[in-house]
Amino acid sequence: MPNQIFREVEKKNGAHKFIYSIRIGSLLALTVGYAVLRLRKTKKNASQVDVSLVKEHERISYYELEQATEGFNESNLLGSGGFSAVYKGILKDGTLLAAKVFNVQLEGAFKSFDMECEILRNLRHRNLTKVITSCSNLDFKALVLEYMPNGTLNKWLYSHNLFLNLLQRLDIMIDVASAMEYLHNGYSTPVVHCDLKPSNVMLDQDMVGHVSDFGIAKLLGAGEASFVQTRTIATIGYIAPEYGQDGIVFTSCDVYSFGILMMETFTRRRPSDEIFTGEMSIQRWVSDSFPSGIH
Repeated sequence: MPNQIFREVEKKNGAHKFIYSIRIGSLLALTVGYAVLRLRKTKKNASQVDVSLVKEHERISYYELEQATEGFNESNLLGSGGFSAVYKGILKDGTLLAAKVFNVQLEGAFKSFDMECEILRNLRHRNLTKVITSCSNLDFKALVLEYMPNGTLNKWLYSHNLFLNLLQRLDIMIDVASAMEYLHNGYSTPVVHCDLKPSNVMLDQDMVGHVSDFGIAKLLGAGEASFVQTRTIATIGYIAPEYGQDGIVFTSCDVYSFGILMMETFTRRRPSDEIFTGEMSIQRWVSDSFPSGIH
């Protein structure tokens, strides 16, 4: 009798394990299937240039921009970088905007403004930040950009009251990858962003990712060498070794930065985190966490 009961229990346990395995397998299949469908859809969209703008505007005046941002009030400050500060603004017709104002007192600000103008006036893609217009005179330089209501990926990764689920993170990474594919291969002149990181990924009202900030981007040039050399240093932790040591810029530098960005997005650990000291880097930490290997 006990043997019979034991066999029945063993049979039931085996059935439960089998059902559990099927459920896990189905979940994995659904996740992979979703990723494949999303990638196919994105690849199709990536080949199509988005030529729509928020609204057609002539070059905006300094006075209009000052009014829109309430005198570049700190309460409207969205963020700041090495050469610029970004303010939220509202035009008289109700158009929301983001005004990227360059600090012309800093060496390199004019070059950064000119580079962004040169690159963004020709590039149109659903996963790149759109330029509405510009404001420029001898003492003032600004770009008027599409306003992104959900802010930066950096904010969503590290704010205590915000959360991205796994599929949202996957979607945003596919959005960024689509933008980089377009920059490297979808335009007549390959563009290297050079500073891919969470604070340069903007999120619109539908949580679609948009790559922004082309202030230190580089044009490789059609028919020229597949790399350029620069003295401009990007953000430590996201720089490819050859870029950081020798200032050599390839499209593969963006691929390296994308890898760091992807690891950070899924682990919520910055490459500059205090746990990464000596030989321990975010790459090593992720690799050690999966001893069977990641392909």
